[in-house]
Amino acid sequence: MEESISGFKRRGSWGEVVEHGEQITRALRDAGVEGRPFDDWDEWRPKSHERLGEDVNQKTAKQASVGEGEGEKKGKTPNDDLKTAGEKLSRSYEKVEEGDNEGAVESWQDSINYVARAADSAGRKALRKVEDTVYRKVMTQLAPYYFDNELISANIQQVGRGSGDEQFIFEVNVNDDDLKTQVSETLRDFEDEVDRWHIDTEKETEVAEAVEGVEVPVTDQEERSKSTTN
Repeated sequence: MEESISGFKRRGSWGEVVEHGEQITRALRDAGVEGRPFDDWDEWRPKSHERLGEDVNQKTAKQASVGEGEGEKKGKTPNDDLKTAGEKLSRSYEKVEEGDNEGAVESWQDSINYVARAADSAGRKALRKVEDTVYRKVMTQLAPYYFDNELISANIQQVGRGSGDEQFIFEVNVNDDDLKTQVSETLRDFEDEVDRWHIDTEKETEVAEAVEGVEVPVTDQEERSKSTTN
């Protein structure tokens, strides 16, 4: 691992860069980090069973897309908001006939707000569709896959294509300086104390247990790995 002002960088095989992401995640957890930014990072980081051009590509496109507007967050479609806008406008006319000018203006303003929200939702939806297509087909050919939020800034790319030796560069930066120092110290401890990091893999053990009625035995290697990582 290389450490610099721009973050923690690891160059190596897929297993090695996956290990890099796992160790940083473990260091963050040991530092007491939790919440949505951490969960988003933990979801995005590459996993041993994933592929860069498929799984990481898809997750990057998703996290890079335009967020939901107010209408979408409330589960309302543009048509829902346009319908409500029409109702508010009709109510405004009723207020005028009743002589309630203040109420008429208020209903009219509500109507305009719902129209604007409908346009916002429709625009975001269209933009996300374009973004997804452009990102998947164009941007990932020109730039690394990246992740960015208030906690972590990271990017990963494949190097040496066609050389027969598949290599990756994975660089991760912790955006808070004090937290970055804690993570750095933990990563150095991992390098000093852990001979071999046990990469997390998806295991299909529940089905076997249900069929056989017994627990799946833990191998000596897995037991040693647990003792070094716990």
